[in-house]
Amino acid sequence: MGEKPTIAISHLGCEKNRIDTEHMLGLLVEAGYGVDTNEELADYVIVNTCSFIEAAREESVRTLVELAEANKKIVITGCMAQHFQEQLLEELPEAVAVVGTGDYHKIVNVIERAEQGERVKQISAEPTYIADETTPRYRTTTEGVAYLRVAEGCDYRCAFCIIPYLRGNQRSRTIESIVAEAEQLASQGVKEIILISQITTNYGLDIYGKPKLAELLRALGKVDIPWIRMHYAYPTGLTPDVIAAIQETPNVLPYLDLPLQHSHPEILRSMNRPWQGRVNNEIIERIKTALPEAVLRTTLIVGFPGETEEHFEHLLNFVQQHEFDHVGVFTFSPEAGTPAYSLPNQLPQEIMDERRQKIMEIQQPISWQKNQQEVGKIVDVLIEQENPESGELIGRSSRSSPEVDGLVYVTGAAKLGTIVPVAIRSADTYDLYGQVALSPT
Repeated sequence: MGEKPTIAISHLGCEKNRIDTEHMLGLLVEAGYGVDTNEELADYVIVNTCSFIEAAREESVRTLVELAEANKKIVITGCMAQHFQEQLLEELPEAVAVVGTGDYHKIVNVIERAEQGERVKQISAEPTYIADETTPRYRTTTEGVAYLRVAEGCDYRCAFCIIPYLRGNQRSRTIESIVAEAEQLASQGVKEIILISQITTNYGLDIYGKPKLAELLRALGKVDIPWIRMHYAYPTGLTPDVIAAIQETPNVLPYLDLPLQHSHPEILRSMNRPWQGRVNNEIIERIKTALPEAVLRTTLIVGFPGETEEHFEHLLNFVQQHEFDHVGVFTFSPEAGTPAYSLPNQLPQEIMDERRQKIMEIQQPISWQKNQQEVGKIVDVLIEQENPESGELIGRSSRSSPEVDGLVYVTGAAKLGTIVPVAIRSADTYDLYGQVALSPT
């Protein structure tokens, strides 16, 4: 046998995809493969694709075509491989393998088979796999941060979303497994763990018979990690017990990412959202009362089929009323295979773009105002990058999640991957500016 080929991975899409990428890297390194960040030097390039919306697919296709033109042996993994397996094999002769969302743990075997000249199609129709704390993992985030998957898949069937068809039904890990991985990450010096799944508030429902997020948070409270952040909390799942767990567990950040998608009951009903348009207002006010320090982020979809001016005005007023700390807005993307794809009254893209712009214009002064309230405070900042030329440090406060929220630009000296007190001197709409404050100790 000659030397093993070198492999590069091109990661696209969300942080759930990122964890799959990290496990594939870990398994390949464990099996003795050389892993290179430079795609030009690698024999194989694994492209971990995203298929959530049209724009994500376009990015995935662009990446695949560029690699094909460079005569690379391509292994296509992730949501797009699950979604369009036959078309990809047909249209990209350079693709030596397609690997589904429930099969990435077989990556070493896939490469071995490809090396033997086989064109590999490794795709389970119903993904059931979920990695645990024993699965090798090679982290790709900055040293202070790690994502921790608590569950995979989703039992809901929202009309616009393809993900349950690509990732299967919810399957949770045990509390013990999650805590064991958190302990491993703590021992590696991680300062922030971000809990992710499709619906984190439903964590444990499939294995314990009821959601166990409150118990999980309390268990993670005993791990020596300063910040534990949750992503994707459905408002209806933020029960008094979960809110109490956030209040009582000092290292659980009161940062709530609520994927509301819309405010109008009629649109929520046609989206087939799990609470069928029950009033979001009451839930949000209850959260704000129970957790006055809470940082609220939401994502919204504008231009869902049938969204009238009246529906959209309702959403505008909703954004203005609740003053979220962070808002992400997507225009509706019709996904083949979802019920919303064939709904009547699809809106033209220019109207959707206009509506998106209007929401951003309403949100910007709210975000600016929230940031101004930080000026003059000393806040803890996790230092993640350093500009080698200027020596300026870049990090995040506990109010911000990686890649989607704002940054803190910091002058002064601090080690990468540490949390330091920073005196905030100024702020703009998205970012804060400050300098390292002398520690009181």
